[in-house]
Amino acid sequence: MNYKIIGDSCTDLTKEMKNDPHIKIIPLTLIVDDYHLKDDDNLDIHQFLKLMKESPNCPKSACPSPDDYMKEFEGEDDVYVVTLSSKLSGSYNSAELARKLYLEENPHKKIGIIDSKSASAGQTLLTVKLRELIENGLSFENVMKQIKEFRDGMKTKFVLESLDTLRKNGRLNSLQALICSTLNIKPIMGGAEGSICKLDQARGIMRALVSMTKLIEKDVIQPQERLLTIAHCNCYERAMFLKDEILKRVPFKDYLIVETAGISTMYANEGGIIAAY
Repeated sequence: MNYKIIGDSCTDLTKEMKNDPHIKIIPLTLIVDDYHLKDDDNLDIHQFLKLMKESPNCPKSACPSPDDYMKEFEGEDDVYVVTLSSKLSGSYNSAELARKLYLEENPHKKIGIIDSKSASAGQTLLTVKLRELIENGLSFENVMKQIKEFRDGMKTKFVLESLDTLRKNGRLNSLQALICSTLNIKPIMGGAEGSICKLDQARGIMRALVSMTKLIEKDVIQPQERLLTIAHCNCYERAMFLKDEILKRVPFKDYLIVETAGISTMYANEGGIIAAY
């Protein structure tokens, strides 16, 4: 089939998905003090984590330019773009501007931009669903209609081992961070219309993962038709623990585990776990 799925680099992929010629990732740029790092396959995640830990400043990112997106619109008839939540990054707006500019010269091209209203595992899940819809032979218009309906029913939750990034970017003041660190309190966070909200908390990372599992059990709808997607930042065993805990309670159709790339690592930090379903 003549199509392309483009994701910004917060779309964490499996090895199989990375080798799929229909899927293309456009990197964001990671900024830590004077370091500017491209979030592509050459990024050393361990070096990036070290830079973040050693810096007193909050890491930042720069989204792809409209031109970066437009270069990838060439070729295939149907193009679909999955971006980081528009409330967390300018990636969606950049892709939308690229679409408008490109269609001025190529009015018959079909380009769909999907605001994931999520990140990381949520974008992964949308990419998997997009590929499924396309390969089932749906028209471009039906694919866009169904992927947006799927997106609106998708849920994302995550647990952070480290609160350092939240402290540095002002989402958690220094006193709160100190108390949480001293008492080993781990927040369970979720997505709400593309923004981040706190859902619960627990003492210790494993208890927090179990608490997240219980939240998933309460709000999941028709799990037998859903793919559980888990992204982890340098903690595969923890991801497997979460997967096992969830599948004990919830009959998901299947599961997928991926490693976080640069942008997801910037948000989650080392030991962070993200689940989408």
